[in-house]
Amino acid sequence: MAQQRKLGRPSDQRRAMLRGLVTSFLKYGKIETTVTRAKETKNIAEKMITLAKRGDLHARRQVAAFVQEPAVVSDLFENIAPKYAERNGGYTRIYKVGPRRGDGAEVAILELV
Repeated sequence: MAQQRKLGRPSDQRRAMLRGLVTSFLKYGKIETTVTRAKETKNIAEKMITLAKRGDLHARRQVAAFVQEPAVVSDLFENIAPKYAERNGGYTRIYKVGPRRGDGAEVAILELV
């Protein structure tokens, strides 16, 4: 199993943050965050899209257990997943923007391809 990034948080807070990031990402199709958070969000979001491509009830329940908004789950299964039916992975793209003004953290934009 791949090593997860800790992102400087306890496991419960890290999971909650990633759930929020993935939900926002799937809702808006694009988010701006730090590079390391974007990489972690990308991994999880791609897994969610792959589950949605399967389209069965079990996959829907697995996605619903992670994504926080029911409207986003239905949008994922009805609109986003069919768009990537012919594509084998690589549903997202990360653009590095540069350092953030306040703390100098590297910022990136994560978007759907």
